[in-house]
Amino acid sequence: MRLAYVTPYPPSPSDPSTTAAYAQLSSRRSPKPLQQLDLTLLHSPRVASGWSSFLGSIRTQTNLPADVRELCICRVAVLNGAEYEWEHHVPILRDAGVEERAVEEIQSRKAWRGWIGEDANAVAEEEDTQHDDYGGLNEKQRAVLAYTDAMTIGVKVSDDIFGELKNRFDERDAVEITATVAAYNCVNRFLVALDVGEMGEKKKKKE
Repeated sequence: MRLAYVTPYPPSPSDPSTTAAYAQLSSRRSPKPLQQLDLTLLHSPRVASGWSSFLGSIRTQTNLPADVRELCICRVAVLNGAEYEWEHHVPILRDAGVEERAVEEIQSRKAWRGWIGEDANAVAEEEDTQHDDYGGLNEKQRAVLAYTDAMTIGVKVSDDIFGELKNRFDERDAVEITATVAAYNCVNRFLVALDVGEMGEKKKKKE
């Protein structure tokens, strides 16, 4: 971790915004304690408060099925090397009914390529297109996988990839999928840059 974690309780004395931020994050996490991510964000209580409101909406206020939401979150974590996020969300992905073979696909499949440029096509790496069924992911989940990869790696999404998503989801779902992918790219960049959870150090020790 590149910054020390704050204490899990507001320092004394604390201004009202700090106390309120601690209360907000604690309420959202209850009955679990504040997590390492929270204890990093709370260096800036107002940022922590806004962050919690936004991510709380993404996690609990959308109409997305849990498997779709967690596929987005877990795939973004894989692409960004955010092991902290993967470890926190893969149990939720499994609880949402995604079978182990599909979980392995989400974790290990090479990222789709070809999104940059007007004539971009959703073309998977050649070795990934010749022999498998995407770990048993259904058509909706495959469309979400491709869309997540495009947003995360290339930012610009081709019409083909968006069309596959739009054919399978309504407009509200499309907005919520896009917001989920975007939000967790933000989360991942914060986690990885500051090495929240000491995942970078753990990886070095394994090597």
